[in-house]
Amino acid sequence: MTVSSAPEVAFGVLPRADGSARYSHAGYTVLASVNGPIEAQRRDEHAYEAHVDVIVRPAAGVGGTRERHLEAILQSSLSQLILIKNFPRCLIQIVLQVESSPENDYVNTKLVQASLNFALMPTLMQTAILALLSAGVPMRATATATAIAVSHDKTVVDPSPRDVETARSVHVLAFTSQDDLLLAESEGDFTVKEWDDIYEAAKKICCRPAPDGASMQLDDDDSSPAAVGPDLRQFLRSTMESKVAADLHWK
Repeated sequence: MTVSSAPEVAFGVLPRADGSARYSHAGYTVLASVNGPIEAQRRDEHAYEAHVDVIVRPAAGVGGTRERHLEAILQSSLSQLILIKNFPRCLIQIVLQVESSPENDYVNTKLVQASLNFALMPTLMQTAILALLSAGVPMRATATATAIAVSHDKTVVDPSPRDVETARSVHVLAFTSQDDLLLAESEGDFTVKEWDDIYEAAKKICCRPAPDGASMQLDDDDSSPAAVGPDLRQFLRSTMESKVAADLHWK
């Protein structure tokens, strides 16, 4: 199974936002800003909960159908994580700017505008989660996401745009910190047995329990059942521990 390099993150890159993060993984770099909870406009008001507004901006050009589809999926998933009922009649705005992407990602984009960018979706989800944590927005759980492409001869974790083009099926799955399935999007032809294998592989990446004192692992050795990709949960935990330690250093 082919895996990608370790993810990287930087917090506080936008000083005027309530929270911000820049996240790089699998060839993609996404910058996110979070503002809120703030007073919502009358059209966006919900009497008993906050409105989560997600905006996705592509690396080049203006957003189209593909970006609106991504926004709808992310809005639904993030609304399940954020404690929206704690902030009635308020707005939580999340802006995701794609800064860089692998080559050929936007080739013939007008022809595939309605299709979903599966390779980009986990990076968008992870950046949004990190920016929400940076902003201190109350959430019932965090989440981690990964993409898996299945071709005739191999399975690729965090596939490149070329891998997606040649794959028989592509899948994006996200799990909460309680190991619950949050998001499952699939495209292409696959069997029930293949789906079960993909689900288990994604769960190992997103929900792998970390041994005491262990650091995030990136292992290409298929002999280990857990070595199927980056340990995203441990990465998220260690990243936030470092951020909190840095924030409290002055004390």
